Amino acid sequence: MLHRRAFCTCASLALVSSLTSNSARAVDAACAVMTRDRQHAITPDEALARLKAGNERFIDGKTINCDLIQQAKETAKSQAPFAAIVGCMDSRVPPELVFDQRIGDVFCTRVAGNFINTDFLGSLEYAAKVAGARAIVVLGHSDCGAVKGAIDHVKLGNLTATLAHIQPAVTASKISGERTSKNAALVQAVAETNVKMGVAALTAKSPVLKDLVKAGQLRIVGAMHDLETRRVSFMA
Repeated sequence: MLHRRAFCTCASLALVSSLTSNSARAVDAACAVMTRDRQHAITPDEALARLKAGNERFIDGKTINCDLIQQAKETAKSQAPFAAIVGCMDSRVPPELVFDQRIGDVFCTRVAGNFINTDFLGSLEYAAKVAGARAIVVLGHSDCGAVKGAIDHVKLGNLTATLAHIQPAVTASKISGERTSKNAALVQAVAETNVKMGVAALTAKSPVLKDLVKAGQLRIVGAMHDLETRRVSFMA
């Protein structure tokens, strides 16, 4: 019996050690800096899969803790992000945290209302064509203040021109009820429509991005982040 217990104890310790070792290797792999070789090995579909897996970790509270100082040092001379995110400036939706990514993993372009303009197009052309990003995600979110402002036709300095970029989505959203930000269904519909219009604009207004998509070197998708559930729902 003693021998049996000793064997079981050793076997249990070996199993725990193996699981711990495997977990450590998984974290090491996830924390590894995104190099050009690693980036080139990722397909557009795999790039989106990495973002989806990261959001699941974020939702489950199982985010990967890495040595960010070391990552900053390793990426100081070069970068090779595998994806680019067009996000809203909202403080509750930081893309790197929402997708559980680290220094050097993703490009982030952010503005109130996550709309697309010439500056964003140029930035994303650089991200995909020059720097090699495999996926672009236009990320909207629930309860968006910029969307509410556009619906209510807010006028305030330069913000007036900023919110004008979202007006096409307001016009296109045919939701019943009052046409104010008090209508939660309208706010959500406009946010989703704004994302869809942003996705369409990337290939309609950029031959560079359109050619990359056609060649299978890039995927462009829309997504919505729910502030309550923390879940990112992809539209494609």
